[in-house]
Amino acid sequence: MYEIKFLPIIVAALIPTIMGFIYYNPAVMGKAWMNSMGKTEKELQEGFNFPVVMLISLVLAFFLSFFLDTTIELSHKTVENGELIFGSTHTFGHGAFHGIFIALMTGIPVLVTNGMFERKSAKNLLINTLYWVVTISLMCGLLDAWNKAPF
Repeated sequence: MYEIKFLPIIVAALIPTIMGFIYYNPAVMGKAWMNSMGKTEKELQEGFNFPVVMLISLVLAFFLSFFLDTTIELSHKTVENGELIFGSTHTFGHGAFHGIFIALMTGIPVLVTNGMFERKSAKNLLINTLYWVVTISLMCGLLDAWNKAPF
């Protein structure tokens, strides 16, 4: 049976925050992202409660990490004498592949559908979806590789 390991789930839940600070930094994609929304840095800071947003995003990242870990483990099942065997393949690359697949089949449709109804630009949708494809692939890579470890 699948054994839940909370340490990798917690560590993987930090990846969206770390990636967000890097990816949406003005020196990386931040300026392009702001331009895609027609906003300035000052406009984005108005009425922004950073501690509340960070707390909620970390809780949601934990939920996402838990879901990804469970999904990866369940996708590793193989049948031997009618019994499911979990943990058949655990590498960073294999997990990252799962992450790309999950992001393309679940995350992208949700983001793009919402974005179209919110009248987001194609540039904004591309920036945000690329962030999530990379982030989810890193999360899944870490989770899959770490689940191989005995601790």
